[in-house]
Formats: sequence, C-alpha cells, structure tokens
Amino acid sequence: MKRAWRVAFVAAGGLLAGSGAYLGLVTGAAPVDLGIGRRIRSVGPLEIHIAAPPDLVFDVIAAPYAERTTRALRDKVRVIERGTDLVLAAHYTPIRGGLRATTVETVRFTRPERIDFRLVRGPVPHVVEKFVLSGDGDGTRLTYTGELGTDLWALGRLWGDLVAAKWLATVRTSLTAIQDEAEHRARHQR
Repeated sequence: MKRAWRVAFVAAGGLLAGSGAYLGLVTGAAPVDLGIGRRIRSVGPLEIHIAAPPDLVFDVIAAPYAERTTRALRDKVRVIERGTDLVLAAHYTPIRGGLRATTVETVRFTRPERIDFRLVRGPVPHVVEKFVLSGDGDGTRLTYTGELGTDLWALGRLWGDLVAAKWLATVRTSLTAIQDEAEHRARHQR
C-alpha cells in the first residue's frame, strides 16, 4: 500500500511540475532559451493598404509607446523604459483559459518608414519583426515581416508552429486596428 501511495505522489508531483513548466512556457514567464537545435522560420509577410498618409499611420502605430499609454491600451502594452527612438515594452496577449502571454520587446522607431521589434522575453527564444510603411497612391502600404526561432529541433518546430499561428493572428488583429484608427483619423482631418 505504501508503494502505491509513493507512485501516486511521484506521478502527481510530475504532473504538477509538467503543468507548471507548460504554463511558464505559454505565458512567457519561464522561456526556454537553450540555444541548441535552433530553428528559424519566417512569419508573414502580411500587407495591407491604409487610406491615410504614412506619417499618420506611423503615429497610430507609435501611439501606445508615447509618453502616456491610453486607457484602452493599458491592458495590452506597458512601457518599461523609454528612449528617444527606442522603448522596452511588455505586450500582453490573451490565451486560453483566462491566461495571458507576456512578451517583452524592444521597439525601435525610424520615422516615418519603419518600426522594428525584437523579443527580449517570451514563449519562444527569438522573434524579430518589422513594420515597413511606404506611400501607396493616396495612402500607405504597411508590410509586416518577421522571423521566429525555437530550440530543440523537431519538438521546437512543433512549438514554433503553435506560437506562430497565435502570433500571426495577433498581428492581423493589430493591423486591422491600425487601419481602422488611421483611416478614422484621416477622415476627420479632411
């Protein structure tokens, strides 16, 4: 009988430790950055046309990182450190079960044509992204490209596929919000 209790105790401990490791990984609280078996994959490109000038679109993208984050964005972005053309910011993304992933990224601004993001901490060890803005007739072409890296060979590739799908869905949502806000501001400026 004692042996059965020991086995049950060890199994429960293993399950608890495994669950904790999974939660730490998906939320970005305990990232795995071993540097072995690293695979890099592209994310994007995604491209949209926005009926607003590039400088206005740039301002819309940069707004959450400005001196004061709006009340609407406080649940999504928190600036940790701010410089003249670079910020360190935490980004919050809802995931299943009421959890939220936290990524910490540097965000570099090259006015008016480019914004670069580099992951510092998150559910994968490597992400580099950029938004490139260019004039497109009467508006702006906004192009998103990036790369995402995971460790541990095939296991990391599977994890990267899961993360990349959620990552791109989040970027698509952001692009739609940027488009809506920029076009709204452009209409009101006319």
